[in-house]
Amino acid sequence: MNSILEEMGKIGIVPVIKIDDAEKALPLAKALLAGGIPCVEFTFRTAQGEAAIRNISRAMPEVLVGAGTVLTCDQVERAIDAGAKFIVTPGFNPKVVAHCVKKGIPVTPGCSTPSDIEQAIEFGLEVVKFFPAEQGGGLEYIKALSGPYPSIKYVPSGGINAGNIAKYMSFDKILACGGSWMAPAELINAGEFEKITTLSQEAVLNLLGLGLAHVGINAGDGQAAMRAGKLINTLFGFALRDVNNSIYAGDTIELVKTTAPGLHGHIAVWTNSIKRALAHLERNGIAFDYSNAKKDPSGNVSEVYLKDEILGFAVHLVQRK
Repeated sequence: MNSILEEMGKIGIVPVIKIDDAEKALPLAKALLAGGIPCVEFTFRTAQGEAAIRNISRAMPEVLVGAGTVLTCDQVERAIDAGAKFIVTPGFNPKVVAHCVKKGIPVTPGCSTPSDIEQAIEFGLEVVKFFPAEQGGGLEYIKALSGPYPSIKYVPSGGINAGNIAKYMSFDKILACGGSWMAPAELINAGEFEKITTLSQEAVLNLLGLGLAHVGINAGDGQAAMRAGKLINTLFGFALRDVNNSIYAGDTIELVKTTAPGLHGHIAVWTNSIKRALAHLERNGIAFDYSNAKKDPSGNVSEVYLKDEILGFAVHLVQRK
């Protein structure tokens, strides 16, 4: 897959912005970045879109900026000249798609039917925009399309919001979701960028679905682990399970019999997407130890520890099953 689209997939959210004042593009991009979304798509529905792309591509190269609602080959040229890294079209225009392919810029054309997708495959595309997502059948329709077209990934847009993004992103054929709920026009026009940062942070947390899986406590040996487990069972009634090198008290307390990471134990954190969680945390300066990372049958990381401990507890991310 194209490296730009791979990066988009790691981010998972594409803010789709119709901007009325290009001077607000930089503070907007800074607000999105502070909220954990280093990506933005400016539509060509206003005359300010092109200038907004140019402003960000020059001043903030760390932000993945693209052009949306691109309808003509001339707009493709203008978007590329402004510094756009990707092109998004609302429908499938063969001339526009062919022009993007020729120019070597990734394009995600709007597709909503099998015929659209077959055209995309003919042009060698791996990712399409599914638009309008909710009005066009939502996730169940995308799943149905994925049966005959397993090689295609989707960027659904239209009706995506904080309440349903996690549902969409739970399907492995969804590359990212597009939407404007984290940066509505009224907040941009009013200059309320702190609110946009807050909404962006909420969007990222909804996407990642981080939560406590369990806390592991290093007991040292099997007898100590069992004594602690029986005490917890007496106090709280948590059922005990003897599983290989650990005894579980309920689902969230693990009493480790043998030597394990962490001076005192470990904290396991679930995530809906370990790939996106790793990318998000690494962008924020968190380092991981991949030397002992566990992988799924496809070779993807499914469990990995942070390099640093927290008060003597190792911390690891676990892919939610």
